[in-house]
Parts: sequence; structure tokens; C-alpha cells
Amino acid sequence: MSREVKSDIEIAQACEMVKIKEIIEDLQIKEDEWEPHGHYKGKLSLDLMNRLSEQKDGKIILVTAINPTPAGEGKSTVTVGLGQALNRIGKKTMIALREPSLGPTMGIKGGAAGGGYSQVVPMEDINLHFTGDIHAITTAHNALAAMIDNHIHRGNQLDLDVRRVTWKRVLDMNDRSLRHVNIGLGGPLHGVPRESGFDITVASEIMAILCLATDLKDLKARLSRIVIGYNSKQEPVTVEELEAQGALTLLLKEAIKPNLVQTLENTPALIHGGPFANIAHGCNSVIATKLAAKLGDYVVTEAGFGADLGAEKFLNIKMRAGNIDPSLVVIVATIRALKMHGGVPKDELKKPDVEAMKKGLSNLEKHVESIRAFGLPHVVAINRFVHDSEEEIAVLKKWCEDKGIEVELANVWEYGGEGGTDLAEKVVKVIDESENHFKPLYDLEASIEKKIETIAKTVYGASGVTFTKEASKQLQDFKTNGWERLPVCMAKSQYSLSDDPAKLGRPEGFTITVRELKISNGAGFIVALTGNIMTMPGLPARPAAMNMDVDESGKATGLF
Repeated sequence: MSREVKSDIEIAQACEMVKIKEIIEDLQIKEDEWEPHGHYKGKLSLDLMNRLSEQKDGKIILVTAINPTPAGEGKSTVTVGLGQALNRIGKKTMIALREPSLGPTMGIKGGAAGGGYSQVVPMEDINLHFTGDIHAITTAHNALAAMIDNHIHRGNQLDLDVRRVTWKRVLDMNDRSLRHVNIGLGGPLHGVPRESGFDITVASEIMAILCLATDLKDLKARLSRIVIGYNSKQEPVTVEELEAQGALTLLLKEAIKPNLVQTLENTPALIHGGPFANIAHGCNSVIATKLAAKLGDYVVTEAGFGADLGAEKFLNIKMRAGNIDPSLVVIVATIRALKMHGGVPKDELKKPDVEAMKKGLSNLEKHVESIRAFGLPHVVAINRFVHDSEEEIAVLKKWCEDKGIEVELANVWEYGGEGGTDLAEKVVKVIDESENHFKPLYDLEASIEKKIETIAKTVYGASGVTFTKEASKQLQDFKTNGWERLPVCMAKSQYSLSDDPAKLGRPEGFTITVRELKISNGAGFIVALTGNIMTMPGLPARPAAMNMDVDESGKATGLF
């Protein structure tokens, strides 16, 4: 029997949270190893990681998905639901998620706290300001921008070429009007005029650095390596030369501590860091994932968007940075999204259409092939929606079984952990019985071109890669600067396996065009921009913010 359909915020506000101190006590965390942020949130000290350093790591389960559509896949919902379900079957489990950005929250995408009866709470806090980590990153990023412009104004001893300053400013909001701006106007007292712009905070290299750093020492070292621009000889200039790394680390000393909250069923969850997956590496912090593996026997974590983006970057970038060994990948698919990949418009998805779903299965098949290329065990989770027909579900399960793909239905949105116990049992069984031959797709000694080509052909199914004239020149410059051995972070549309968001399903015979390369030397990767990916999104015609409100008692409404 189905439950009454309520909004996510209504479900979250009706739940009974336990005080965070109770979660802390259950995890056997000492009093001096955490700090309370109100009654239901806590920050964990990095000293806790040091104390648990010799403890055996739990098994890490990565949740990814097919290419997202406006129909929704519910990856975060499955992540939370699976974590709750694993606890229900007696497995000590932690969840590790990213922090939501205010840009998508106020825009169109929605939050990243799960949904239905598989949510992390307090939902309003998590989706809004939370513990201030993203604000700290915004402040650190803009402090560096201010120091750069002040340096230029005060004589420019580093000989920075004002036309080649690459460090912009950031704001945690979708605001297309700030993509390109002129600064320093108004005369000599107001700085040196130059062109600049804003990115969204979650696209900041400092966000990526925070999420890949292993401790405060590593954080400072990475910050010092940030390239802020180039001098008149076209040589890179770094934060270390500007002597700004100490101040930036100081601004981030609290933000580097992971945040502990709980799910609707009181399963502990670490939520920390939030880089976008189509313009950054799309994973929560290394510190949170590794700490979760020390506190639990199983860790359920996720990576943004489809397996062609977040999962690829988790397995090629984050795994290397944190020396993380994944045990299994869950690939989330929905009947609705498969039908959209099969050509069905969004307003017709409630109608059963087995043939369209079959056509869309090519997208799921490609993602399964990609995970297999990494040598990892995997399970397809069918995230059930209320309008899915029994025939459609049966056909999807039969298709998976015929191809030797482990598959299980999950009804965690409607029933929480109870609706995911079959999936949890399947995940544990596959981990225990399967061989794990995990290996990154490319060697770091390979050329930049070879790394990009490997990702494009193996993960996207492209026939090849082309580089614009600008990107080809940058390739040579990066080699000259000694950056060739870094991993590659692809900036690509999340909606398609190709770099064209209109090409749904499993496109074939396409090439990936790299139009520009950017160095994230502190984060430790090269960003390859394809298509029309923008690092500052815009708001839709009707932003989600227009539905939000708060009553006289302070109770939020309209937040999903």
C-alpha cells in the first residue's frame, strides 16, 4: 500500500531527529573530536582521522547513474536509501555526500539531500547555508582575487600580465550577468582596469582543492600551487609567489572539517564539499570518504551526474588523490529517464511505453560497459517511480539478466530503507562473491592527448577527439610548464554521452571537441572544456526560489 504523497520538505519537517550527540556517541567519537553546530549538526576534528588511521577501512560503494534527464534519476535518494537499508540488514554503514550549492537550489536542479523517505536532515539547513563551508570557500577565493588586484595596483613586482590573469571571482549563485565584467574602473585610486568575471563557487579551484586535500598541511601545499595567471614572459605565477597561501588556509581551517548529520532513519551521514561534476570532479571530500570508511564497515557515497562524469572522475582522480579502493559501483536507472533517452517527451512519461524504454537502454548499457572497463563489480538499481508499469520493470530486469548484469529494484523514495533491503542484500552479495580488478583507465605518464582520447573513446563511445587551435597551443604550453603528468578533468554536458546535450541515448560516430584547457595545479588536474559548458550558470525562466517562503515561526516552505 502506497503512502500519502508529501513533498520532501513536509516529510523532512515531520521526522523525529535525534540530537547529534547521540549519533556521535554511537560512533564512539570522543568529546574533544567534534564540535556541535546547533542540536543536529556537528563538525568532526581531523584529529579523529589520526586516531583511526590504523583501523581497517570499510567497503566503499560508489553510486552513479545513467545520463540525467529532466525526468530525474534520484541518485542521492538511492544513496541515502541504500545506506539506510544496509543498516537495516545489520551492516554498520556511513553515508558520504556532497554539500548542495545555493545556485541550483535557488535555480532549477533542486537540492542534493535525497528525497521522499530517503533524505538527510536537517534538510533546510543542508540545502541553504549549512555550516558555512561554501561561504568560507567563496571568501578565500575572493580574498585571493583582491590580493592579486592589490598587487597589480601597488607596482606589480611579479610582472603579472593584466591580460593573462586567470583568477576570477566567485559567487554561490546562478548569475549570468556576472560572467564577464570590467573591474578597476573609476580612475587611478580604484585599481587597474581589466576584464574579469565570476564563476559559481562550486566551480572554484579552491572547492576542488578542499575536496582533494588529505589534511591541513596538504591543503596549504595545494593552495600554494594555484596558478593565478602569467607574467609578461608567459610564465605561470602562483599563490606561493604572492605569499597568500597562509591566509587562505586560515580562512579554510574550519571548512576542511567534515560535517556529520543523519538521515530520516538516523543513519549517520558525512556531508562535505561540493564541486560540480560537469565542470569539476563532482565528488564529496577525500577526508569525509576516508573518515566514513574508518567509522563504518560500509560507506555509500556518490559522484555527480552520470557515470561518464562523476564516476569517471571519482575513479581516475579522487581515487588517486585519496588512495581509495572502491568495492562496488551502483548504477541508478529509472524507467522515466530511459524512456526519455528513447525519445519520449517529458509530458508523456506517465504512459507505459516498453518500446521507447528498450530504445533508451543503450544509454544504460554504455555506462555498464564503462564501469566494467575499470574492472569493478556493479549492480543496476532501478529507482522506482509511482507511474512505472510492472511490464516496464519486468522488461528492464529481464534485459539486465540476459546480459549478465546484476539488477535490483529500489523503492526507497516511498519506503526509505525498508524499500531498499533487497538492493542492500544484493550489493553485499556481489561484493562478497565478485572479483575486484579495479584499475584507473589511464596511466599518469600518458600524454594529455592520450588521456583525453582514452576517456572519450572508452567512457563516451566517441570515435575520436579534436582540439581547437587554442587548445592545441595550450597543450604545448602545459607540457612546457611540466603539467603533462596530471590527470584530466573533463568539462562536458551531463545530458549526453557526447558533448552535444541534444544527443540522447547512445550516440555513435561522434567526435569530442576540446575547445580550451585550464590548469588546476593546486587541485592537481587539467580541465578540458568541451561544448558550451559554462562555469557560471544562469537562472531559469521561473527559478525555484520563487516558490520558497518562510512563515512567522521561521518554518521554511516550498524548498522541494
